[in-house]
Amino acid sequence: MKVKFHGQDVSLSGSVKKIGDMAPEVTLVGKDLSDVKVGGAQGKYQVINIVPSLDTGVCAVQARTFNKKASGIANAVVYVVSMDLPFAQGRFCSTEGIENLVVASDFRNRDFANAYGLKVAEGPLAGVLTRAVIVVDPQGKIVYQEICEEITNEPNYDAPLQSIK
Repeated sequence: MKVKFHGQDVSLSGSVKKIGDMAPEVTLVGKDLSDVKVGGAQGKYQVINIVPSLDTGVCAVQARTFNKKASGIANAVVYVVSMDLPFAQGRFCSTEGIENLVVASDFRNRDFANAYGLKVAEGPLAGVLTRAVIVVDPQGKIVYQEICEEITNEPNYDAPLQSIK
């Protein structure tokens, strides 16, 4: 699959999951270095908010927006996943007042990037996650997915939340 970075095509590595696929369960690293499980059947909805780096303007806006919207969602956990180091994620959350998102880093093994096919494979952002939003139902099935065509554009904030029943 290809996405764009400042209008230039870049490939994603691996096989991108589709709506209806089972969401692979992967272990990421929390901002306090604890294990964070994402995907799989967790008995509640999961909104997985994926960003290249919390240290950029658009990614920060995306995290702040989902943090605000997450406070009103019942029966769901909202994640923000990036390759940022957990220490940087923790500092970002502290500075920005992020309290409603579970922050998880894929820096250690890139298990999330590989399992979901969302790692940028070429160009100046090679190795980071592309911008996307995935919603997983309580049984572990992907019920919504948006992979932003242009990495520098914000995702749709309302559609993933509307997919939660």
